[in-house]
Amino acid sequence: MTAPLPNTGSQILQQYPRMTQASICDLIAANRPDLRPYEKLRAHLHTHPELSEQEAATAATVASHLGNLDAYTIHEGIGGHGLAAVLENGAGRTILLRADMDALPVEEKTGLPFASRVRMRDYDGIVKPVMHACGHDIHVTCLLAAAELMVRIRDAWKGTLILVFQPNEERGAGAQRMVDNGLYDRVPIPDIILGQHVFPMRSGKLGSRIGIMLAASDSLSVTLYGRGGHASQPHNTIDPVVMAASTVMRLQTIVSREVDPSGLAVVTVGSMQAGQTENIITDKAELKINIRTIDCETRERVVAAVKRIVKAECDASGAEQAPLIATSSSFPVTVNDETITKALQEAFGQYFGDDFDPDLPRVNGSEDFSVLGTAIGKPCSFWMIGGTDPELWDDAEKKGRLGEEIPVNHSSFFAPVMQPTIRIGTDALATAALTLFQEASR
Repeated sequence: MTAPLPNTGSQILQQYPRMTQASICDLIAANRPDLRPYEKLRAHLHTHPELSEQEAATAATVASHLGNLDAYTIHEGIGGHGLAAVLENGAGRTILLRADMDALPVEEKTGLPFASRVRMRDYDGIVKPVMHACGHDIHVTCLLAAAELMVRIRDAWKGTLILVFQPNEERGAGAQRMVDNGLYDRVPIPDIILGQHVFPMRSGKLGSRIGIMLAASDSLSVTLYGRGGHASQPHNTIDPVVMAASTVMRLQTIVSREVDPSGLAVVTVGSMQAGQTENIITDKAELKINIRTIDCETRERVVAAVKRIVKAECDASGAEQAPLIATSSSFPVTVNDETITKALQEAFGQYFGDDFDPDLPRVNGSEDFSVLGTAIGKPCSFWMIGGTDPELWDDAEKKGRLGEEIPVNHSSFFAPVMQPTIRIGTDALATAALTLFQEASR
């Protein structure tokens, strides 16, 4: 009878002792693949981004690359364009490494020679510019490079390595759809789930933290209904533009007046659309609202407050039709398992030295990465790698203008440099996997 798999990070590490850090450093230094082809791959991915649920060409590129390694069993079409690859290499832990593939509806302004000029029809039917403004091209590149590295050193470790290339992260549904579509019927149940994200830090740096790593996120699409008419006769209309403006202003009071100051909440109205011209009062306005929180109680309170204010402002304006409020995406809080993250922090500290920060401040961005673990009750750990040009970072830091001059994720100017970003991301994934795999000589 097979013994049950351990479910906590502590139990897993007790069952399989870790490799020595010296052996991991030597293995990576001696066997890291030539990263120049991966720089070309990153440029290709960046030039050809694809929106959520439309990542067909990206997935095909990934599958082709993995197929050329002639080592992984590849499973395609999971939860849309999701892909998983498995390398079985004897008895030991099962480790899952994940990268996301989708891009954003953002017009690129980086000026890179391989900048995107792609336009695609988004889920709302509107054709939009598309850009890898969150660095998922870097994520895919690093995981593919790590995939080759792990094949090169397969005689030095034992276990099963799973690679997951996830679609539809930007809308918060990709991980759950892969799970619901049978991801864990096609690949072994992992003991540990690991992932990383490129971030506006100095390239060459990386960091993590124990506990809450990323905030939860809820996005709401709101439609306010008025009564349209001529701009010269506002008394015969119910103006949804005024209704929307009042709603936006009132929403700003939630964080300052309804949330405990010791907690965290962010409410952002990222889009407000109404009307087409100046001499017509339109009959509806649309708001897109994003909420960030780090605990369930605050999350419920803020979402409820947003809905209450929207409805109250419609009543105050005399709206004849109730507003439409729909949830467009929802991301969980990302929590790093204490035992697994401590083991990785020790390994990263020894491998990267002072370039690794074991107490990175909590990031208020969001990810659906942890769904891959919570869906099966397994521990997760997630870390950040820097992507900002070192000279640009150092200059902005010297002037005290990091917040003003360093482009962040989702910006039209977000442009992680090739190196050392790809090398650090590749080494981090391999170091994490090797640290947690069974020592080959045991």
